[in-house]
Amino acid sequence: MKIALLGYGRMGKTIERYSIDRNHEIVFILDKDYEKGNIDLADIAINFSIPEAAVSNIKIAMKKKIPVVCGTTGWLDSYEEITNFCKTQNTAFLYASNFSIGVNIFFKINRLLAKLMGQNKKNYKADVKEVHHLHKLDSPSGTAITLAKDIINNFDHKKWTLDKDDEDNLFIETIRKGEVPGTHIIRYYSEIDEISIKHKAFKRDGFALGAIIAAEWLVGKKGVYNMDDVVKINQL
Repeated sequence: MKIALLGYGRMGKTIERYSIDRNHEIVFILDKDYEKGNIDLADIAINFSIPEAAVSNIKIAMKKKIPVVCGTTGWLDSYEEITNFCKTQNTAFLYASNFSIGVNIFFKINRLLAKLMGQNKKNYKADVKEVHHLHKLDSPSGTAITLAKDIINNFDHKKWTLDKDDEDNLFIETIRKGEVPGTHIIRYYSEIDEISIKHKAFKRDGFALGAIIAAEWLVGKKGVYNMDDVVKINQL
């Protein structure tokens, strides 16, 4: 598989390393003030750019009928624009807020727990906590937002909030410290007890490997997909 890397930060470099380990070839790299190779040779593009560059990068590939796997968060106001553009270009697009296989299993557990707790929403309150490294640009993380949306769908909250005193909406606590790859905690609590689930990443490699697995799966397809399609979680 010949890969175009759109974004060449820490994640892009990790994806490059794992791609080579899996006998793939990086034929094009695009980053701020840096371009190398020939995108026309690519079978697939993987975008982990800064949010401001995501839409432009994705369209560059799609205009050339190159399928795109995107893990950049913080640009989703343009998601519908991109999925429509994908269809007009007759190519493929796969977005995930987190490509880790473990996190996507965690998403499934969160959805199931949210449905159960939603049946007892008069007795319990919920919140989300996420911890990431100091270099992370978006806050809250895309993973936290995905988790929050599945909780909101089963509770009376209309949206998530970063304001702890906003009792009408779902509170997301965001912490940035050190080099933490990513920790997410869901908590349901009452005066009587507490139920919580947690996913803790030990290193970023799981995100990179998951993105490559998604790219391998997407090559040759048309349409819009997500990680549920790749790991078949919805079939469980």
